[in-house]
Amino acid sequence: MTEHNVKLIALDMDGTLLTSAHEVTVRTQQAIEQSLAKGIHVVLSTGRDFRTCYPYAEELKLQSYLVTANGGQIWTVEKELLDQHLLETALIEKLYNLGTQVGVNMWMISTSGVFRDDIPENFYDYEWLKFGCESTDEQKLDIMVKELSRYKELELTNSLPTNVEANPKGVSKAKALKFLCDKIGITMENVMAVGDSLNDIKMIQEAGIGVAMGNAQEAIKQVADHTTETNNNDGVAKAIEKYVL
Repeated sequence: MTEHNVKLIALDMDGTLLTSAHEVTVRTQQAIEQSLAKGIHVVLSTGRDFRTCYPYAEELKLQSYLVTANGGQIWTVEKELLDQHLLETALIEKLYNLGTQVGVNMWMISTSGVFRDDIPENFYDYEWLKFGCESTDEQKLDIMVKELSRYKELELTNSLPTNVEANPKGVSKAKALKFLCDKIGITMENVMAVGDSLNDIKMIQEAGIGVAMGNAQEAIKQVADHTTETNNNDGVAKAIEKYVL
């Protein structure tokens, strides 16, 4: 692939676009600005919900789309919802009860916001996009992965080695990006995808240029075409400068 074939840059946020202080470095901002000036789509592709993702899109003056909740929702920057995949409410309730029994920290993303270690009075008052849990106790995490794996209607990934995330089966950042490619009139060959965790693995595998962060989990580095610097050392900027600009 020549550098000029990249028409869309898909960026994970935590551990990728953002430093450990949850900031975008000046060099990364400049690289994104230059990409936008060349007519290249820059898309945030994140496990976060829309509300915690949108301020960064504004800050970076992004012009097209946002992939949130690991592909559970696809938005325009004008806040128009283009696509959505929900979990059954009964299942979310089961997963919450399981997490409570095992003793892990949890978060659940609904269409109206995030519940973190707290519980709605009535699960059925909400529509659900994603369930996540975390623990530094490997045994507890293993139990959760084993139990969640029993549900065929779930797609399991992680955004850190210490957590597990569950979306509806078939939902992934890669699938969301394919949806956007069709909309824009390009293919995944025209995409450069950058990430650090298992929820990025499919988009990195399927993009024309798949880039792992220097701080990425080993499995991501194994499937990526290239590895860049860490998120605290301008890794995204360096990847854009090298393969796009």
